[in-house]
Amino acid sequence: MTRVYYREAMGAFIVFDVTRPATFEAVTKWKEDLDTKLTLPNGNPVPTVLLANKCDQGKELLVNNGMKIEQFCTENGFVGWFETSAKENINIDEASRCLVKHIIASESDPMQPVEPDVIQPHLNSSKLASCSACFRP
Repeated sequence: MTRVYYREAMGAFIVFDVTRPATFEAVTKWKEDLDTKLTLPNGNPVPTVLLANKCDQGKELLVNNGMKIEQFCTENGFVGWFETSAKENINIDEASRCLVKHIIASESDPMQPVEPDVIQPHLNSSKLASCSACFRP
């Protein structure tokens, strides 16, 4: 992915398909790509939640590997993971709440710069009479 795709993101979901093991094998690559191209203002990686989608079709794959996925998430910097089903609307709200909770926590991080970089243009105040003033010569 390009940096433009990630620009200004405050969090991310990385999704793999439990019925296609090759998609899980790509998760590490996707997470590394995200972490190299996007960081929070304090330099930390954006909060990322791993979603094991289609749990309605292949739940037995994850029930047996739950501890391994927990360890995988810890080792790879995921803030959490959920078995989900987009089709059946399983754990979608819970995963979203988890991500939002971590985004809010990262925004209140004391390591974050107190004052963000701000560009203040020097405008001629006489041209600011109304919105249409910008189009007058």
